[in-house]
Amino acid sequence: MVELKSPEEIERMRVAGAFVAEILAELRAVAAVGVNLLELEMIVRERIRQRGAVSCYWDYAPSFGRGPFRNTVCLSVNDAVLHGLPFDYALRDGDVLTADLALSIDGWVADAATTVIVGTPAAADLRLVRATEEALAAAIEAAQPGNRIGDISAAISAVAGAYGYPVNTEFGGHGLGRTMHEDPHVSNAGRAGRGFRLRPGLTLALEPWFAATTDRIVTDPDGWTIRSADGSRTAHSEHTVAITADGPRVLTVAA
Repeated sequence: MVELKSPEEIERMRVAGAFVAEILAELRAVAAVGVNLLELEMIVRERIRQRGAVSCYWDYAPSFGRGPFRNTVCLSVNDAVLHGLPFDYALRDGDVLTADLALSIDGWVADAATTVIVGTPAAADLRLVRATEEALAAAIEAAQPGNRIGDISAAISAVAGAYGYPVNTEFGGHGLGRTMHEDPHVSNAGRAGRGFRLRPGLTLALEPWFAATTDRIVTDPDGWTIRSADGSRTAHSEHTVAITADGPRVLTVAA
């Protein structure tokens, strides 16, 4: 069931979104050669505690994961792209790190992700990250009242196609509000003019993610971390967006 939010409720999601944006900006600044993923996890854990927020990941146990997720941020490196379980790993020069964060404040959720290259970037990795960022911008532009979910999906896949990247459709965007995952699902590939009509009050997490040379994925033995099936590099960009009468409003930006 799709739930539409009032302007007041969207504003409360914006408060959570601004905090998500602050933490992700901090992680981007801190991520450097030699920094351990567990250090980044502890930064997020402490920031959430200080703010009195609630992690949407802690104890999360969906059908696609193995048992409860006992961390507050997903950290995925290189060929890992989604649901990365933080572990004892020191970042190396050239690593591609994706941080994905969802939390709630006063019962309202926001979700966003960013990919950063640690140390010296490779041109191919910069191109991949740029593609996801451009796809996200195109998705947001397509999130106009009166359009359909398929318009968002088609905008994402058009950018991927222009860059020559394949698109996986097993995991994509989603509704959110009082919980992290709500209807509708937003595939990263689709046909324009199809699907649920976008109406003011709809709130969506839009999250294009690409692997350089495959649309297939595999899951690590940890039961969570999703990687490209061929080991190629990956990137992921995400914002929480509200559909309003005046157009899309990005909620996961600093206040």
